[in-house]
This record gives sequence, structure tokens and C-alpha cells, in this order.
Amino acid sequence: MSLRRRSRAILRTAATATLVAATACANVEGLQNDGDLGTAHAPRTLWKDFRPDPPAPGQQSGAATAVPGLAKVPGLSMQGVNAVDVVRADITAANAADAGTGRLVDPRAIQRIALCTQAVDGGPDCPVRPAVLADVTGNGRAELITALDIDGRLSELRVYTVQDDGTIARILSRRGVLEGVEVAAEHLAVREPTSNPKKVSISDYVWDPEAGIMNLSQLTLDECPNEGDPCPAAGPRAAAGNG
Repeated sequence: MSLRRRSRAILRTAATATLVAATACANVEGLQNDGDLGTAHAPRTLWKDFRPDPPAPGQQSGAATAVPGLAKVPGLSMQGVNAVDVVRADITAANAADAGTGRLVDPRAIQRIALCTQAVDGGPDCPVRPAVLADVTGNGRAELITALDIDGRLSELRVYTVQDDGTIARILSRRGVLEGVEVAAEHLAVREPTSNPKKVSISDYVWDPEAGIMNLSQLTLDECPNEGDPCPAAGPRAAAGNG
């Protein structure tokens, strides 16, 4: 074979080997043309010069709030404590503290709690939900969990504990659409609808012994099993209430 023919053969072999190698690489790595993926943009910060005012006294989170006007609890047990009396005292104090602005409690709460009578359960028109006793602090003493329904959708969720001196203190205050409330050990999960009808948000509150309150520990989204139907409270945990 002449030198020229040998050179052409070598070039053809090299070209074939390159093509095979490129094809093999494409098969292994999945190389393909995905088209124009667009241009990545850094996030824009909106309203840089606007900052919220700091919370006023009494509006700062991070500490349990003693409910004024209530007698100390004998034996440090919530058993036998009237939930309506506790919610009434709490709502009245919160409404006075925020002057009806709605920052601490819905302004309609005073009118709603006025529907409750002096009956043990508050009477047939009382919007305070039946109290649930559960130990969410891990100290062996049950806390009182209840909610005040503002209208057919919005509610004020409240959790109260008995402190070592016998005073009743609020350790969680949460306004929202209570599609489901679940309690287990030192956790309280609140399920609420979102703007996406296929998803529900789950706020998981956990007892914080240093702060002395229930703190938000996790916020997740869950899929609704059936589009158009309310997302049911899921999981093995016992329900503390459903809205």
C-alpha cells in the first residue's frame, strides 16, 4: 500500500473512532440538545426602603403571656378549668391591648365571645370549641387547647398552660382557617388551605422550653387527595379539632 493510501486509511479510522466515542459518550451521559434554557436572573429585592415598625410592648413573641383576671389553678391541673372563662379573659385583655386594631386578636372576637353564657359549655351559641387537654410541654401536665370561631371560616387558636405558680399563661396564639389541628407529644400541627386548591399548608409548632412557648418549627405543603374536596387531617395523630 502506498504512503498516500495508508494515510487516508488512518484518517478514516481515526474519524470513525472519534464518531463512535462521541456517540458512546452521548449514550452514557445523556447528552442532548434541550433547546434554549433561557437566561438565569438574580432575584430582585422589592421595596428596599420599606421596613415594618418594631412590635409594640405586648406584641413581641418569644414569651408566655399570663392571662389576667383568672384565679390560680389549684394542683397545677387544667382538669376542671373552664375553657370559656379562659378564652374570655384572654380575648378581653388582648382586645384592650391592641385597641381593636386586630394585631393581637380579631376585632370581632369580643362580639363573638359575648354569645357565650355562664353555662359550663358556654351555651348552644358559644363559638368557643370544646377544650382538649394534652401535654404539649412534656412536663407531665396537660395543656388546654381550644379555639374561638370568628365566622364560618376564620378562627383564633389558643393553647394555655399552668405555670409553676398556678397562673394560666397562653403559649400559642394563632389566627387562621383551621382545616385540621393535630396534637402529638410536644407537637401541634395546624392544617390550612392555600391559594392552590390541590395543596394544604401544615404549620408544625413545637414546645420550646427555653422560650416557654410553642414555636413554629416547620412549614410544609401537602397534596390534597381529591381536587375540589377539603384536605382532611391526615396521619395517625389524634385530632384536637377540625374546622
